[in-house]
Amino acid sequence: MSLRKPVVISAFLFVVGATSGLCAQSGDPKDILARKLNDQFVLTRMTADGTDVVKAGSPVTLHKDGLQMCGTDAKIPLTNFYKEGKLSAGKFAWGMAMGLAQPSLPTASVPMRTFVSDEKFWITAIAIEKSAVILKVYSDTYGDVRYYAQLAFPFDKKGPPPVDDLMKNIAEVITAEASTADSGASQGPAGSGPSAPTQQAVAPPPPPPPPSDAPAAPPKTIALGQTKDQVIASLGQPQKIVQLGAKEIDYYPDMKVTFLNGKVSDVQ
Repeated sequence: MSLRKPVVISAFLFVVGATSGLCAQSGDPKDILARKLNDQFVLTRMTADGTDVVKAGSPVTLHKDGLQMCGTDAKIPLTNFYKEGKLSAGKFAWGMAMGLAQPSLPTASVPMRTFVSDEKFWITAIAIEKSAVILKVYSDTYGDVRYYAQLAFPFDKKGPPPVDDLMKNIAEVITAEASTADSGASQGPAGSGPSAPTQQAVAPPPPPPPPSDAPAAPPKTIALGQTKDQVIASLGQPQKIVQLGAKEIDYYPDMKVTFLNGKVSDVQ
């Protein structure tokens, strides 16, 4: 049996570029689609080996059951296709591609996990090909294994991609969590009375210097196993909170605190 067709399929599946194959014209449907996708999903940056998050983007929530991911030990991610309201994994093409790219790793030994509705993960790359939009996604770690996959939304390659329809299809499967932007302090309205006399503000006197023998404030520390209330009592409220199933990541100006089942599991 000829391997030409599976080889071509595997080349299609292994897409890692961010918005590759886009036309430069501002009115091109692919360019419009790319802008909408990049506006909606902030990409997450992973380490080179795919084992950890370097910079978190938009966490996305899954709305369909049956998204299958493989462990990051596999050089080629498993591709899932969304058609007619259902997700299906292209395991045959993935197995053929793995046999060529990584023959020393049998596909039967690659960890697999099926994700269901309401679970969360990250998007690390967006690609628009001739007949599909492909999103590369990474999960959090489950039992010391991080999983990844590709999520493909096919369209008719004979014509331009239907932007609104594709965005609707993508929203049926995943949506990005709304980012909590820090709101700046509100500025009161300026005085409207033109005849009101202006007064020069008098600066308050500076506070007295502390005594020279005053002890320095103890450094703020946290320990593994502490509850979130204990961490907040020491560090205050975090700037950003990311929920990933049983795991929560709180971001401080100079620290990242990871909670597992409500207790500190990692501090960076």
